[in-house]
Amino acid sequence: MGDPIVVVPYTSAWPATFAEHGRALRSAVGQHAMRIDHIGSTAVPGLAAKPIIDIQVSVRTLEPMEHYQPALAACGFQWRADNPDRTRRYFRELPGLPRTHLHVRRAGSWGEQFALLFRDYLQCHSEAAERYAQAKLHLAQVYRDNRAGYVAAKEPIIWAIMQDADHWACTIGWEPPPSDW
Repeated sequence: MGDPIVVVPYTSAWPATFAEHGRALRSAVGQHAMRIDHIGSTAVPGLAAKPIIDIQVSVRTLEPMEHYQPALAACGFQWRADNPDRTRRYFRELPGLPRTHLHVRRAGSWGEQFALLFRDYLQCHSEAAERYAQAKLHLAQVYRDNRAGYVAAKEPIIWAIMQDADHWACTIGWEPPPSDW
């Protein structure tokens, strides 16, 4: 059994923590990172979240990993080769460091765009962010010791939000904003 699911109120420390990582990653990865973005719930002001910073690094191509993996390792991230999602390379913090998820995705890929649109939609729609927060708080209680159950139960909620986000994106002509770093 892993760590229990805990969703906490938003804290303004999350953007600052991301900024520290962003500076280090930009310096280490340089031109190989087309974008470095704060994604996930901690990137949405006011949104309750698991206290885990999610970072997305967008690259031209996932292979060869030698273009970015050594730099990510130097920044304290280790590759999780057992991740089954072949559209990204997933990295985690070194043991003993605060929980951080780093997702390397191909620039312009569906996964990269999904993460950015989800974040941007919630940042612009506080009522949707609040509904999502309430759902996560409830599911964290129900699935406290069942991470897979928590993730599965969030899925239909995320897809409902993305349906609204897609409509919004089409209406305003959404494009990803400039990279955070």
